[in-house]
Amino acid sequence: MHAPVTSPGELGLLVRAVRRSSQVRIDDLAAMARVSKQFATDVELGKPTVRLGLVFQILNELGLKVSVEIPASAQKQLVALRSNGVRRLPNRRSAAAAEERLIPNRGGRGSAAGGGGKKD
Repeated sequence: MHAPVTSPGELGLLVRAVRRSSQVRIDDLAAMARVSKQFATDVELGKPTVRLGLVFQILNELGLKVSVEIPASAQKQLVALRSNGVRRLPNRRSAAAAEERLIPNRGGRGSAAGGGGKKD
């Protein structure tokens, strides 16, 4: 069955319905999806500010697939983007590592950012 989703609340209802029909407790789902019980609860309640990546962990654990209908006019652009390779944003750890490489001594002694160095 395909169910349209137009809000976080609707997605939450779908997640709850599938979880309950599978007879899985919310704390068990959270453990299987490697998220907190509070996060799983927030998803089911339709909290609009949950982290998308973690939502996908829950959806995957429940066997739910997500698809998006796009206008025909955008399909050519999508094919072009996919053929060029999708540029992903770095995750926070790799972004921090990249920043460390760009700004040596960040926050350390004697650096402009960290202070604490000797003044001339």
